[in-house]
Amino acid sequence: MTKNSLAVVVAAYNEAAALPALHARLERTFAGLDLDCSVLYVDDGSRDDTWVVLRALADADARVSVLRLSRNFGKELALTAGLDLADADAVIVLDADGQDPPELIPEFVAKWREGFDVVVGTRTTRPGESWLKRATAAAFYRVMNRVADTAIPADTGDFRLMSRRVIEALRGLRERQRFMKGLFAWVGYPQASIAYQRQPRIAGSSKFNYWRLWNFALDGITGFSTAPLRVATYVGFTTAMLAFAYGGWIVIKTLRWGDPVQGWPTMMAVVLLLGGVQLMALGVVGEYLGRLYLEAKQRPLYLVQEWRPGPGAGAGRRQQD
Repeated sequence: MTKNSLAVVVAAYNEAAALPALHARLERTFAGLDLDCSVLYVDDGSRDDTWVVLRALADADARVSVLRLSRNFGKELALTAGLDLADADAVIVLDADGQDPPELIPEFVAKWREGFDVVVGTRTTRPGESWLKRATAAAFYRVMNRVADTAIPADTGDFRLMSRRVIEALRGLRERQRFMKGLFAWVGYPQASIAYQRQPRIAGSSKFNYWRLWNFALDGITGFSTAPLRVATYVGFTTAMLAFAYGGWIVIKTLRWGDPVQGWPTMMAVVLLLGGVQLMALGVVGEYLGRLYLEAKQRPLYLVQEWRPGPGAGAGRRQQD
């Protein structure tokens, strides 16, 4: 297996202010590597001047390829589009905000040359993020690893290096509701980790609010675990047993001592409890049915508006299904 070329995939959404500084750092990093390096930028339907900036970078640097999606499909699908088209012996996924330092790429490459197919960056600090976001992120990864069959490295984002055979494996996974961190972990292969301190954003602000992060967490848990369905079953079974036991107690008490006073508060409490449990269980089932519905439609994962390939892209998978 050759180890002569490296491609960096960057998905960008409204990152016009950050991209020039990020690319300058990439250029300095490439200068210190004895590899054929390239970078593929994916514009995920940005509303600012991101595409203008990317075209300027491509005009100035022959190693740059740029891809523009027809609309905003979300980061997971933008990464999928980049990985579909990247053509190199190893591919690195990098965020456009500059928080994951490209200066660490030589260390990733060194681990790759030692024989690891996947090299992940593990964050030791998360500057610029509130305590609530840090706490919820830590809780999510730990809950995910308790309920999912596939272990996902904690405190690890998308910043990682993957060998060609890992990329080829990922191209075979065409599910619509994509949780890329889970897919990265699912394919397996020898893996190493490099700890680093995450940096503040170069410019702009995060595009992930708490609502999007909540939906992201739901996609991750329901995409890689049936534990919520199992929990709903257990809760329903336990509640039913308690309800049957309580009903039996009411019958015995009425037959033995009578019950001249109608228990309106008790009846309402029982009805609301059982109704709430049933609705929760239906909601969990509905989450899975909704995902089955989206998968059954078999729509393309993404659509391309414009594609300007460079030397480090174009020989990968070109279909969007």
